[in-house]
Amino acid sequence: MSAMPRKRHVDAESAVPRAIAVESSSRAIEHSRPSVQPSPGQGRVPELAASRAPYEDAFDAALRPRSFDEYIGQRRVVDNLKVFVEAARRRGEALDHVLFCGPPGLGKTTLAHLIATALGVTLRPVGAPAIEHKGTLASYLTSLGERDVLFLDEIHRLQPVVEEYLYPAMEDYRIEIPVGEGPAAQLIHMALPRFTLVGATTRTGLLTSPLRDRFGIVLRLDYYSPVELAEIVRRSALRLQVEVSEAACHTIGQRARGTPRIANRLLRRVRDFAEVERSGAIEEPYCGRWLDRLGVDRLGLDDMDRALLRCVIERFDGGPVGVESLAAAVSEESDTIEDVYEPYLIQEGFLSRTPRGRVATRRAYQHLGLPEPVLTAPGQQRLL
Repeated sequence: MSAMPRKRHVDAESAVPRAIAVESSSRAIEHSRPSVQPSPGQGRVPELAASRAPYEDAFDAALRPRSFDEYIGQRRVVDNLKVFVEAARRRGEALDHVLFCGPPGLGKTTLAHLIATALGVTLRPVGAPAIEHKGTLASYLTSLGERDVLFLDEIHRLQPVVEEYLYPAMEDYRIEIPVGEGPAAQLIHMALPRFTLVGATTRTGLLTSPLRDRFGIVLRLDYYSPVELAEIVRRSALRLQVEVSEAACHTIGQRARGTPRIANRLLRRVRDFAEVERSGAIEEPYCGRWLDRLGVDRLGLDDMDRALLRCVIERFDGGPVGVESLAAAVSEESDTIEDVYEPYLIQEGFLSRTPRGRVATRRAYQHLGLPEPVLTAPGQQRLL
């Protein structure tokens, strides 16, 4: 009995008909292609008119800065990124792969757009959870042009098999496309243009070391100061064609939890109040009152933040309490508490995370107007 024939490795430029490679990925490419394509040399879709944008996502796109010079905050990150981009542009090379880390809403997607704009290339954005198998990833990679930017949002949620398929594309700019099944199957080696992969993640700890080490530029974004957020609100109001006072800008900036996305969202909601209950102008003290009606207090805490702190203080005697018990007490998922609410509460000093669980700090008692705990000697039980 003769041995079964082995799978053959065929180079993409050999005698294998080109139609084989095209047929294997054409359907996936058409499915993944955005409905609106930016023109060559243009890093992003043309800006929308912010004052007439009908949807929330359109608002966010219209309010984004159009260049690094318009970007407010994150000065160290932006200054370093401008140097890296300019160096790659002068050499005519693709920028090294970039990884942005940090909480949601701080501008990772915006910086990806600005990189493509500064390089004069096309940006192709895609959410990592949408890449379910290797064929989908191959369709995105093969549709890239020279020095183009592929932006993977929430890159820590890539499937393991897709992530491993991405490694040779990042390092050697090549992929292998299987064609056929059984003994006649072939692997077509396809060369890729030198592209830039920009990854964004809110959970750096979930990234595998092989993937993280393949990024030549790793930048972390931090929360914004109230002054920076006030300037962002002022510029957003200009694009929305909304009249807003300087005091109202600072009020919104102080209550935006250090996040530009939240600042722009509060601005739009306050604009609704101003158009219905006032003449359309956003001024104090009405701005503060409208934010109070939205449940956002002067330190940026919303109803859920205060419910978490009250739960720790009143139901668990100030802690320590485990996150699972806390999640069950407030009817919320533990992942949501850890990813959405805890980072800001811990950063602002309202909550402390210890090996035994979460503990409310003295500032939490003061902010909620509750009596502070009585300090006791070490080893003795604490009394309220």
